[in-house]
Amino acid sequence: MEPGTVMVGRDDERARLSAFVRAPDGQTLLLRGEAGVGKSTLLDLAARLAAEDGHLVVRATGVEAESGLPHAGLHQLLYPLLPEADHHSTARTGQHPEAPRLGATARAALDTAFGRSDGPPVPVMALGIAVLELLSWTAAKGRPLLLVLDDGQWLDGASAEVCGFVGRRLAGRPGVKLLVAVRADTASPFDTAALPEVPVGALADADATRLLDLHHPQLGRQVRGLVLEQAGGNPLALLELPAHLAAGPGDRAGQDLLGLHGVPLPRRIQEIYAARLARLGDTVRAELLLGALDGAAARPGDGPAPIARYRMREVDEAVACGLLVVEPMTGEPAFRHPLVRSSVVQLASPDQRRSAHRVLAQLHREYPERRAIHLAAATVDPEEGVAADLEAAARSATRRGGARMAVSWLTRAAELSETRVDRSRRLGEAAYVAGQADHLGRARSLALAAAAPGTDGSPAAVLAECYLALYRDGEVRATHRRIVAAVERLRDSPDRGRRPGHSTDPGTDPGAGGPRPGPDRPDEVLDRLVSLLLAVSQYAGDRATWRRTHEVLTTLGERASERAWMYGSTWSDVVRHGSGWSRRVERASADLEDQDPWDVTRLAVSAYHLDVLSPLRPYLDRVVDRELDTGAMSSGIVMLHLVLLDQLALGQWDAAERTGHRALALATERGHGLFAHQTRAYLAQLAAVRGRTAEARELQTAVDAWARPRGVGFLTQIADAVGATTALSAGDYETAFLHAIGITSPGAFRPYAYQASRTLLDLVEAALHTGRAGQARAHALAARDAGLPDLSPRLALITHGALAMTAEDDTEAAAHYARAQSHPAAERFPFELARIRLAHGIAVRRLHGAAAARLPLTQAANAFDRLDAPAWAARAHAELRAAGVAPHSPAPAPLPLTWQERRVAELAAGGLTNKEIGEQMRLSPRTVSAHLYRAFPKLGITTRAALRDALTRISEPAPAPSP
Repeated sequence: MEPGTVMVGRDDERARLSAFVRAPDGQTLLLRGEAGVGKSTLLDLAARLAAEDGHLVVRATGVEAESGLPHAGLHQLLYPLLPEADHHSTARTGQHPEAPRLGATARAALDTAFGRSDGPPVPVMALGIAVLELLSWTAAKGRPLLLVLDDGQWLDGASAEVCGFVGRRLAGRPGVKLLVAVRADTASPFDTAALPEVPVGALADADATRLLDLHHPQLGRQVRGLVLEQAGGNPLALLELPAHLAAGPGDRAGQDLLGLHGVPLPRRIQEIYAARLARLGDTVRAELLLGALDGAAARPGDGPAPIARYRMREVDEAVACGLLVVEPMTGEPAFRHPLVRSSVVQLASPDQRRSAHRVLAQLHREYPERRAIHLAAATVDPEEGVAADLEAAARSATRRGGARMAVSWLTRAAELSETRVDRSRRLGEAAYVAGQADHLGRARSLALAAAAPGTDGSPAAVLAECYLALYRDGEVRATHRRIVAAVERLRDSPDRGRRPGHSTDPGTDPGAGGPRPGPDRPDEVLDRLVSLLLAVSQYAGDRATWRRTHEVLTTLGERASERAWMYGSTWSDVVRHGSGWSRRVERASADLEDQDPWDVTRLAVSAYHLDVLSPLRPYLDRVVDRELDTGAMSSGIVMLHLVLLDQLALGQWDAAERTGHRALALATERGHGLFAHQTRAYLAQLAAVRGRTAEARELQTAVDAWARPRGVGFLTQIADAVGATTALSAGDYETAFLHAIGITSPGAFRPYAYQASRTLLDLVEAALHTGRAGQARAHALAARDAGLPDLSPRLALITHGALAMTAEDDTEAAAHYARAQSHPAAERFPFELARIRLAHGIAVRRLHGAAAARLPLTQAANAFDRLDAPAWAARAHAELRAAGVAPHSPAPAPLPLTWQERRVAELAAGGLTNKEIGEQMRLSPRTVSAHLYRAFPKLGITTRAALRDALTRISEPAPAPSP
């Protein structure tokens, strides 16, 4: 039914929409029905009711041509709501005169998502929160807001995810509503959005008859019956079929439609439009094709476009025959229905479509991604300029979360490459991005194509294939050999592996020491091969592999980046190569926003090995969902591992378990064998420290059985460490000692065994409890002599603890116990600190009596209770009883927080200042401070630094405030 006509039937749908519009609360509603069933007419009704009720109504339409452009649909929907300067000067100045009303975080998220500022893709959650803030700010101006989205099935995936996130959270936000329409017969990104739905079905027989008689009262009885039968209650068919059936059996169009009986109704309607199009002149059809391919308005009533589209001219003939309508507000022609657009494109010949795409590529020359869409479709023969443009657009799309589209453009760029080398390189790049996006099957096929005969072995193809072999199958030996060979070929190639005009910042730190890249920075493929070589070496975890890797780095000279040496030092053996890197890692972590996700994860792995991961946690917490949502799945799983490890270190064990099971589910679902078993290893460590012996040993066995035959030493070392910790928790010290010396011998730290230093305390405690005091002392002294206290805060803590436990006189022991417990970072490692305090209390009770031992023993017992480490807690409480302290009572549960107190506390735990929190929540800094002042005693804490742990102990968030 066309806009402005009387609606027939739909009483239930009209009542539902009327209640929806007039409800005081924020709501979301999704209309689902087949093409032509009247969804757009119902959207028109809702928009009219809302306008009459004083709402600000903003409309947008999904455009099939833009379904691969990340956030294109969201920009179209939000464009009218952005501050006035955003429409004109933002791209030039980046400033909004009214922007202070929006928090800095929200502004940054919107700017990045819409390509107005550089930065990594914004995660769905962060962008969704920014959109909610924008919508609330708009509604707070005094007018309720209705967002209307038609043809939602064509919305790009990134926009649909954000709309789904926002739609599920509008309840409790008065003044904002979202209404979406999608086709039932077309897959839609809203299919899994879990939004409230209203099915829009066919008209009842009586209503269908009324609609037909209202618009075509002169139909003969036979034709009338045929129309009703074929239309099946579809309003668009009831309006369109009569003109093609009224002429009777002699009419060719009518015969064609009769012959299509049984064909889906949208296809039959398209045939009607195709018949009309065939009667138009070539010039008019060319104009319609340009409009159809460029996403000219699918229907009247849409808001202003954020980016100019092709304006169809001299198309009165198409208006006259009912293919177009004229937008009353602007006078611009618009397609009457999306099926008209589809018919226009299908009727055009390939040459006509390519010609139109060339025109549109020129129109959008200032918008690389849109231009890329048209260039890819317009070009047939290899053309390096077009291939380079597509490659540049792919890089832009990757930064904005469009990894899937980037793979398509890189693949097309490879097809259009003029040389075999460029073709292979681009296919290798596509394979790499596909692998990062966790499309492993496509990555493998692209890698094989890149390595096809005539491509000279393709280092890029080797990169993609080895990436898959490592992370899917855990293959380290053959993978290491292949990567070394590929790196050496690049090193020895005539062009030295560099591509003119292209470079990647390796994250150099001038003056930091070590080999530095020269003025022409390393080729990206070489840089990635080296990074993967380092990852393979880390997982292999053996001396020979790492020595060969370091030899390769040395032969690269200045072409090995600062980052490569950072990873090669910190991932391999921190005892021998980790000195001096902590400060550099911290400096490199200062600009995470400007780094690719895989570069962030590599840097964070270095931070983990140096025990300085916690400062990166706020960033990881913010972006991990983005990587899991927008395509870089592998980086997202690694980030989950890093978050889990930090939670494990900080004593946030319940949260660590949830993170681990999430990572395990993702890795298993995606077929990442290495990641799955790595996650099991970490979950085994968690079970071991909690004293869940059976669970720890079951996971340990599974990990060891998978990793040992493959030579994945990184995981077999964790398995041995799990065995030691599990046995210690159970009081089986002999077994603990046997597991610990399987990692390293007492008095030494086995080269390139990363668990050797991490299990220092386990070996020392096990040795002491089994009468091997001399070996325990030798190991503690070896840690001191190797400089472990200078390498990382955790190593400093456990080294002083080991020296105190093995000290030969009371004075030395007291000094080291004091140094351990007073270390500035001691509280960041509560399990190790509690173990040291327990040992201290036991020693003091035996030497100085019960009274002196009560403080360290109480501190240890309370810590084990908080950590939920019952075996260790039982040991500490037994020592307390021996010191004359009555059995403890459980600590009172924290008092509940209000919604605002909880939200303020969460933002503060994420590292935001009171001013930044105030900007996000539209509160004054003083009010923020008051909320924190009330929250601290409820949580049982006294400092801002303790917020994250305290919030972790609260399993469920407080309910949102009532409107």
